[in-house]
Amino acid sequence: MKLIVEPDDGMAPILTAIKQAKKSIDILIFRLDRGDLARALEAAVARGVVVRALTAHTNRGGEKHLRRLELHLLQQGVTVSRTADDLIRYHGKMMIVDGRILHVYGFNFTTLDIEKSRSFGIISRNPTLVQEAAKLFSADFDRHPYVSGHQRVIVSPENSRARLADFLKGAKRQLLIYDPGLTDDGMLRIITAKIKAGVDVKIIGKVEDKWDLDCWEKYPGKRLHVRAIVRDGQRAFVGSQSLRKLELEKRREVGVIITDRAVVAEIMSVFARDWADTPAGKKAAKKTLKSLKAGKPLGPEEKLLAAAAL
Repeated sequence: MKLIVEPDDGMAPILTAIKQAKKSIDILIFRLDRGDLARALEAAVARGVVVRALTAHTNRGGEKHLRRLELHLLQQGVTVSRTADDLIRYHGKMMIVDGRILHVYGFNFTTLDIEKSRSFGIISRNPTLVQEAAKLFSADFDRHPYVSGHQRVIVSPENSRARLADFLKGAKRQLLIYDPGLTDDGMLRIITAKIKAGVDVKIIGKVEDKWDLDCWEKYPGKRLHVRAIVRDGQRAFVGSQSLRKLELEKRREVGVIITDRAVVAEIMSVFARDWADTPAGKKAAKKTLKSLKAGKPLGPEEKLLAAAAL
């Protein structure tokens, strides 16, 4: 498994996967304004790769662009299907290459998301994850019901509330959360209970004011467009769904639970760097550096924050 970090990695991992495709590409598109990606898909068709694009039936302010995109892709030989309108929005982002490589993204195929926003993507060759994602893609492409069949593939609205709630409940020591709009009462009750139980919770993004939590900070960079959770430094979630009722229950969203320790550690490292640039992070870094100078032992999280601060 590999991690894509935006804006650091840019389009390279996506374009490389498309260029290396030999048989098939299945791609779910919510937004796309990248000519380089469109050209890469066209080139894949030209060399005999079967490309299927599943486009959203709507997005905010962009329906005309979606219809133009569909027409353009069809003219280039891409097989295009439009998602059904039974859900408010189809907001998932993923790609499957040659039936054996899965990409799950927190970002859209736009310059704003890829070059100017913090986001993540996951690349996996795990056969069971790929198979489940392919089942989801085919169900939505053909407008058939999707039945959830893999515990680590998180799909809204079918299973995301229950599985993400269980993921949060499993925290014993720490939760690191990226979320641009955390408002769901059920999820926030779990998080609040974890804080009371002594779990260290840090949130980069925005929490609804009525919860009066002091464990969150605004993203210190240009723009946050990632939904991710790291639990106890051992497991992580990356996907397109925020912990909001709308995204858990009324929209198509796609995410994955990560067990690869190297990838989890990489997400933690990025989080630590981002947190170190927040007011709370700068304050904690000063305290940690004082402890270092005094020769006091540091825990794993403190060492990570100290390294980020330095």
